[in-house]
Amino acid sequence: MTPTELLLHPVRLRIIHALSGGRSRTAGQLCDRMPDVPRTSVYRHLGLLVDGRMLEIGDERRVRGAVERSYRLCPDRPTIGPDDAMTIDEHRQGFATAMAVLIAEFNAYLDRPAAEPAADAVGYRQSTVWLSPEELEAMLSGFRAVVAPLAANTPGRGRKPYLVSPILFPGAEPD
Repeated sequence: MTPTELLLHPVRLRIIHALSGGRSRTAGQLCDRMPDVPRTSVYRHLGLLVDGRMLEIGDERRVRGAVERSYRLCPDRPTIGPDDAMTIDEHRQGFATAMAVLIAEFNAYLDRPAAEPAADAVGYRQSTVWLSPEELEAMLSGFRAVVAPLAANTPGRGRKPYLVSPILFPGAEPD
């Protein structure tokens, strides 16, 4: 499978998110984190991600006679970059996947007993901005300048993971 095919699936993308920040998790921990996904599906998708070199086995230990593996992101995993041309249908699938992941992760957050949307600064907004090509590039450069250094953060004292999902596309052409 290509990186595009691997990542354009909601369960696989949720697994990738769950392992971000250098975290290792067992299949059981991933299943606990995604109770809406059948265990067999989690195991199948883990296998595909390992085969596709997105994940690697971090540790193995014996638990009640079985081998329990922990998984982590491969440091040199393939990615979908700006130079990877996606077809229109792959863009449709990618957007649908991103929305499915957002809905699943948001519901998982709200289902936590300690969910406090106001205290956690939960937000979702939509705005229309009118931009020239130069203004668009300046906005994107500014966004990258703010987010890129923070994306390198790892789990630590006082840090919580936040899912940031900027969505940008041209709106309907004016009349």
